Amino acid sequence: MLIGLLTAVAASICYGTGSVLQAVGSRKSARREAATAGQTTQHGGPSLASTANAAMTWEFIVGTILDFVGFGLGALAARLLPLFLSQTVISANLVITAVLSVRLLGIRLTRAEWTSIGVVCSALVLLASAAGPEGSGRTPIATHWWLLAVSVLLMLGGTVLVRVLGARAAILAGLLSGLGFGALGIGVRILNGIDPFDLGALLTDPALYAVLVAGVGGMYLHTVALQLGSVNGATAALVVGETVVPGMIGVWWLGDASRPGFAWLAVLGFVLAVTGAVAVAWFGAPEGHGAEPEGHGSEPARVPSSETPVGSSTPS
Repeated sequence: MLIGLLTAVAASICYGTGSVLQAVGSRKSARREAATAGQTTQHGGPSLASTANAAMTWEFIVGTILDFVGFGLGALAARLLPLFLSQTVISANLVITAVLSVRLLGIRLTRAEWTSIGVVCSALVLLASAAGPEGSGRTPIATHWWLLAVSVLLMLGGTVLVRVLGARAAILAGLLSGLGFGALGIGVRILNGIDPFDLGALLTDPALYAVLVAGVGGMYLHTVALQLGSVNGATAALVVGETVVPGMIGVWWLGDASRPGFAWLAVLGFVLAVTGAVAVAWFGAPEGHGAEPEGHGSEPARVPSSETPVGSSTPS
């Protein structure tokens, strides 16, 4: 349990730091392309070219490397801990994101946001105290095919929907990316051919391809969310998608459980963690943040309204 918790915490730090660096890269790219035609869709969202350019900044590349490290650590944590605990601890990267965004993005967090972050941290302590052994994760192969189908539908359908909604899709993109990362966690948990290692079983398992689709799609949608809106709001929406569904599936289908007599504490911690994350998104409105003085080197923290497309006079 301790090794699993430490692994999940390390994954959380990697993901949180990576998110802020990706936000810096995305917004730096948006500033460079502010006067460039063809960098937004007709609905005001970032074009594929704009997202690709954002991904070529050094900050985004370093952030992506940290994401891959976090992915590896998170995959290990998903095998060692109940999903409701591993996914929630990993999603606490919201705290890392919020704290680092103060320095790197010039965001000034409000008292309500700090309180919400405190609620998330307290909830994680409750969850860690209540968590019991993880389930076996053994499921029929049909479940693996269903996971692949749902992952493809979510990532492809979500990408189309986000592009149609354009500048209004920041929170939706964050939520869909979280669902993608949640599907990734489930896929890693039920993956065949890991213990004992069997390459043939691994390569023929649909869950492996669900992991790849959900991971790549989740990273793309997270990038779009960072281009469109508040890094804290996008990350908070990601937290909800990444924790609620996998946690419920882990309990209902994979045999995850709390310690005997501590189910109420696990439920309380889970609800508080999700509520705290939603509160960060809610209180992370544009008027709640201020920009650093010009010349500091960080981009403004103000989030564009739904009428302000990426690439206009005020980049997100």
